[in-house]
Amino acid sequence: MPLDPNIAAVLAMLAELDHKPLWEGTVEEGREGYLALTRGTLDPDTVPPVAHTEELTVPGAVGELRARLYRPEGEGPFPTVAFFHGGGWVIGDLDTHDLMAREVCRGSRAVVVSVDYRLAPEHPFPAAAEDAVAAARWIAGHAAELGGNDSFGVAGDSAGGNLSAVVAQQLRAAGVPVAAQFLIYPAVDPTGSYASRVENAEGYFLEKRSMDWFYRHYVPEVVDVKDPLLAPLHAADLGGLPPAVVVTAEFDPLRDEGEAYAEALRTAGVPVDVQRYAGMIHGFFDMGRWSPAAQQAVEESSARFGDLLRG
Repeated sequence: MPLDPNIAAVLAMLAELDHKPLWEGTVEEGREGYLALTRGTLDPDTVPPVAHTEELTVPGAVGELRARLYRPEGEGPFPTVAFFHGGGWVIGDLDTHDLMAREVCRGSRAVVVSVDYRLAPEHPFPAAAEDAVAAARWIAGHAAELGGNDSFGVAGDSAGGNLSAVVAQQLRAAGVPVAAQFLIYPAVDPTGSYASRVENAEGYFLEKRSMDWFYRHYVPEVVDVKDPLLAPLHAADLGGLPPAVVVTAEFDPLRDEGEAYAEALRTAGVPVDVQRYAGMIHGFFDMGRWSPAAQQAVEESSARFGDLLRG
């Protein structure tokens, strides 16, 4: 299928800005540019409403982390979700993913706690993974006071999808029940050889050179690149993991590894709902305000995640 015309218009708009490519800039430039592109392009009058938001802190691996709670409309208690933002473990935060957290909250009808884990290069691997696991354990254990019931799930996009997969594996090992995982174009295998990394290497928002830039900042050279805390696809045993909704995009370099992880989960006996969205690119979950097709995909997949949370 061709690129969604509304998404194509977004890419054309970004090309006209003639900004320095991410991989040629500093980390601070990358963070500022990402915030401008995400939060900076939102119309406050059209931000999806939720019943309640609240700033709070949650325990990370070595200290408190900022977090933001989103509670949906309606009568609770609701399922509770630990949400981990994307941005290559380097450039995202609570504000770049405010819209996405709201969409997951509304679409899945769940209390969402978005976690501001430590970023690289100041805090390289495995800091983000360790923070995500610690925060998720705390959120799962305090769901009632957050307005949730006993159903707990994890969700995230891109690097956050990586962290969600890692958390699901680590909490299984710790005996913490996880009802469902929502993996939105996740990065799960940094060294794998995938056709989508070649087909979609340039021109579709996330580029191969950007991916290399993220990994250089996040991963020290001495790391085992098949460590499951970095590459959840390479975990020795995927059996017994929670049911998953896995979302991929046709024109995304991460497409094939996300689908490979979905297939590996299915082979291990894990129920998997995997959907490749035709005409979409990496990052489309934040582009519903420009693309009706993207918005429909966001709403559909979030609702399916909500169904899994409720069994």
